[in-house]
Amino acid sequence: MLSIQCVISGEIFRQMARDHGLSLAEFGYLAEHDPSYDKMLDQRMVDLARENDNLIMEGRLTAHMLTENGLEAFKVLLDADPTERGRRIAEREGITQEEAEARVAERERCEAARYIDYYGIDITDDSVYDLKINTTHIQAEEVADIILERVTG
Repeated sequence: MLSIQCVISGEIFRQMARDHGLSLAEFGYLAEHDPSYDKMLDQRMVDLARENDNLIMEGRLTAHMLTENGLEAFKVLLDADPTERGRRIAEREGITQEEAEARVAERERCEAARYIDYYGIDITDDSVYDLKINTTHIQAEEVADIILERVTG
């Protein structure tokens, strides 16, 4: 087992929502209308990358932000089809598949618009990644093995 700290941008964003006494959806709406919230999160991720040599970071913009800030990293894109993503979220959060898929679609719409507006970044541009893995039909352990194989060569 690797002993590497893992930073999840969504957890930082969720904590920011809680700190403001808002639901994730309410905070997302707030962030959609005020770029300072996204910029605060993104700067935190960049600062953490600068402060730590051995770190796993997760976030929709992380690879783009590290690239733009000249920070060297092995960048991996994990993706799954929308139905599978909805299933995983529904299971994790105890909601219906339909509700999960609707939340995912709305979040992605909101984020895509913000990132273009705030940074000029198209999150569908996957050219910044060193490795892309579709996780729809594979388990987390297999994903980890693929990444470790690629990193350790």
